[in-house]
Amino acid sequence: MENTVSSTIKLGIVGYGNLGRGVEMAIRQNADMELVAIFTRRSPKEIKTETLVESIDNITTYVGKIDVLLLCGGSASDLPIQVLEFSKLFNTVDSFDTHAKIPEYFESVNECTKANKRLSLISTGWDPGLFSMLRLIGQSVLPQGEDYTFWGEGLSQGHSDAIRRIEGVKGGVQYTIPLEEAIAKVKSGENPILTTAEKHERVCYVVTEQGADQEKIAHTIKTMPNYFADYKTTVHFIAEEELATNHSKMPHGGIVFRSGITGEDTKQRIEFHLQLDSNPEFTSSVLVAFSRAIYKMAKEGQTGARTVFDIPLGYLSAKSPEELRATLL
Repeated sequence: MENTVSSTIKLGIVGYGNLGRGVEMAIRQNADMELVAIFTRRSPKEIKTETLVESIDNITTYVGKIDVLLLCGGSASDLPIQVLEFSKLFNTVDSFDTHAKIPEYFESVNECTKANKRLSLISTGWDPGLFSMLRLIGQSVLPQGEDYTFWGEGLSQGHSDAIRRIEGVKGGVQYTIPLEEAIAKVKSGENPILTTAEKHERVCYVVTEQGADQEKIAHTIKTMPNYFADYKTTVHFIAEEELATNHSKMPHGGIVFRSGITGEDTKQRIEFHLQLDSNPEFTSSVLVAFSRAIYKMAKEGQTGARTVFDIPLGYLSAKSPEELRATLL
């Protein structure tokens, strides 16, 4: 059966940081969507927005009033707890981005949502998310070849969040820097074998609490598994004023390559490049588009956890299948 959106999709947001604010803006750009409420752990009076803001304690009163709940917390500690709590009550979409933990995260969410007859999309955004889709396409089209993913130059929300959760850290950001010599080798068609450290470096700017042990904080950052341990990582300690002046913007981007051969050793290369002025705003836009797909799939009666690999592309669009065939195919 061809699937179209027949009514306004009612959405909710959990968390009103950079990602939550981006989701709010993205929803406004989609005529088939309505933002019902923002849920926060803070006092609702602290949130300055025209949208209805509710205490997270009141979220159960919205069961049946929200089609999809977008979880906008951090991957380090918020999402693993929140997704199991809220996916019992709502269909959810999140941006869990700790790549190494995605399989176990998926299994826990799948068990929870199936038991409660809900549908949850995990780990969407641009990586994991759009980049994951392009890696899959590349491997499928060019089975004889190599994948290469480069991130940056840009500020990573997940890694910055992980820094800020370290004891003694008052504020901080992390930039991922791709190494140009590695990109040049890939573009030349060499199909080099590159280690993690040979593709990127990470640069951190950190503001500490008064009296904090900076040496200990730097060691904690550099040895943090799944975030910094496998990379050349430089930590700079700066003043709070410098952080606000020079590091308040959130640009990012990256490239996915699939470099391979077809036929009699004919070289082929697939390249997908993102250049983003605002990482959270773009990530938010991806979450919102996939919320439409989860809404459609939930209407079909689907339950359990999903990833971007499980989503029909046409379900992302507000256009009908007929419109898509006529205008995009």
